[in-house]
Amino acid sequence: MASAKPKKKNPRLASGRKRVRQDTKLNAANTSLRSKYRTAVKNVEKAVLSGDKTKASELFAKAQSIVDAIADKGIFHKNKAARDKSRLSAKVKALALAPAKAAA
Repeated sequence: MASAKPKKKNPRLASGRKRVRQDTKLNAANTSLRSKYRTAVKNVEKAVLSGDKTKASELFAKAQSIVDAIADKGIFHKNKAARDKSRLSAKVKALALAPAKAAA
């Protein structure tokens, strides 16, 4: 058992070769967008954990547009995008209300 996966053969037809070229480019673009999405979400969560209200709300506004754009392109499912936005929104709102509750 040298390797688990058999080596892929090169397509013979010109249309198949073109498909491989296109898939490589598309895969790179999608990977980049997926990373951008995850980074935006992660940045908001970091700001919430640090307790910085203004930074968290700014980053959330930016993240919302990124999440929507990437969901529209079909990189992530629209329901996943909605779920992520909802959870981030709840965290940002909880952060904004937390000191008010502590003071009262």
